[in-house]
Amino acid sequence: MPDLVDDFDGDELDSGVWLPHYLPMWSSRAATATSYRLEDSCLVLDIPPGHPVWLPEDHSPALRLSGIQSGNRSGPVGSTDGQQAVYDGQVVTEEQPAFRGHLQRGGHLEVRCRMTLSARSMAALWLCGFEETPQDCGELCVTEVFGKDVVPGESAEVGVGIKQIRDPRLVQDFAAPRLSVDVTRFHTYAVDWDAEEAVFRVDGVEVRRCADPPTYPLQVMVAVFDWPSWSTGEDDHLVPELVVDKISSS
Repeated sequence: MPDLVDDFDGDELDSGVWLPHYLPMWSSRAATATSYRLEDSCLVLDIPPGHPVWLPEDHSPALRLSGIQSGNRSGPVGSTDGQQAVYDGQVVTEEQPAFRGHLQRGGHLEVRCRMTLSARSMAALWLCGFEETPQDCGELCVTEVFGKDVVPGESAEVGVGIKQIRDPRLVQDFAAPRLSVDVTRFHTYAVDWDAEEAVFRVDGVEVRRCADPPTYPLQVMVAVFDWPSWSTGEDDHLVPELVVDKISSS
């Protein structure tokens, strides 16, 4: 598949690359519509007050999110053939046509982004299996930051590595080292991987190496998350944001 280069300079999200819904096979596209805008040559994903809870009957604790993904597929309604299932035996409620906006089996991928988070929110970019075969479901996490783990203006725990999910061939190898980065400013988070190793970097500096990453087709997932049950009682007005300047691969 051709390299991906998206600097979000246009007036609309590139529908040939991105689906502005998050795992819609488990509910519907209508129920998983993303809150986003293109502004100042950036993609802004946010969760405004009143944004609906995602999968309210299936996901606990309650979760709100806005995300885009570069691939999407499912089996028929009533089957368990979907992506990133929340629990074993979860069934498809809205069949999804195969969408291959960008899939990648190895090489380089990076994102330049910044985040505005509170103690109840998180932002992330990761790659997950397209799952034409159920066990092809592992993940490469390029960046995952929880607001509760941020020291404003000074540092943050930045999650990177391999997540096994339900792939028995993978070994869970994920960690969140504390880095001297101000996540409210733009930084570049990247991964280079092949069949032997994945190398994760932040602003060009190596953070971790993980052996034996997945090399089946992976799609790009970008999202911001909010957990209402983590509220302090005085933060319902806060709007978490993930601002993406550029995503590219080679």
